[in-house]
Amino acid sequence: MATTAYFGGVDQATDRTDSRLTVAVVEAYTELARRVLAGPARLGRTRLVAVDGPSGAGKSSFAAHLADALAALAGTPRHHCEGGGRPPVVHTDDLLDGWDDQLTFWPRLDAQVLAPLREGRPGAYRRYSWVRRSFLPRPVPVPVAPVLILEGVSAARAVVRPEVTVAVFVTAPAPTRLARAVARDGPEILPELRRWHAGERAHFAADGTADRVDLVVDGAPRLPYDAERYYVRTR
Repeated sequence: MATTAYFGGVDQATDRTDSRLTVAVVEAYTELARRVLAGPARLGRTRLVAVDGPSGAGKSSFAAHLADALAALAGTPRHHCEGGGRPPVVHTDDLLDGWDDQLTFWPRLDAQVLAPLREGRPGAYRRYSWVRRSFLPRPVPVPVAPVLILEGVSAARAVVRPEVTVAVFVTAPAPTRLARAVARDGPEILPELRRWHAGERAHFAADGTADRVDLVVDGAPRLPYDAERYYVRTR
């Protein structure tokens, strides 16, 4: 299914008013999952899906729904050879060493997860506890799988693009994203969150992420649709 609508509003990557007409297409996660599985494996034997975008845009939900769709396809006759089970999802927030590690965590991610998969070996990382303010001792395994979903701010940065099979940028208006974060983590995070938002805006502008991904997704659409089965694409 694909439904098209047209509207104007805000450039959600920069939060600036944009009077241009935007085309929104409702697409099925199942179709995107098929596209991923049909694409080339560029990270060793693994198809890397990078789900990027500003905080609070809806990246985690998008990654979870796509993982569900991939898991559902894995057992079908056409895709049985791709391997069964739900693909691993790595959230970059789990690898950050606190608020100040917003963009500098990448060498840790590469050494512990991407480099082993690049060589056909399983990876593993230690998850950061935002309560304890330290990394937990037990490693989280990342198996060699047909697909790995990497979700988080800067997941589709320039350095990894040659190894990405499908890159996604999830957007939402700044007030919506701020309200979601405060509802989830409480108003006490506001000072750090505002600094974080400034950092991600600077990164996306310098990296040109939204212009270089395969699709841009509206994480707060005004269209009626089944959010578990479909997403709204604006480019």
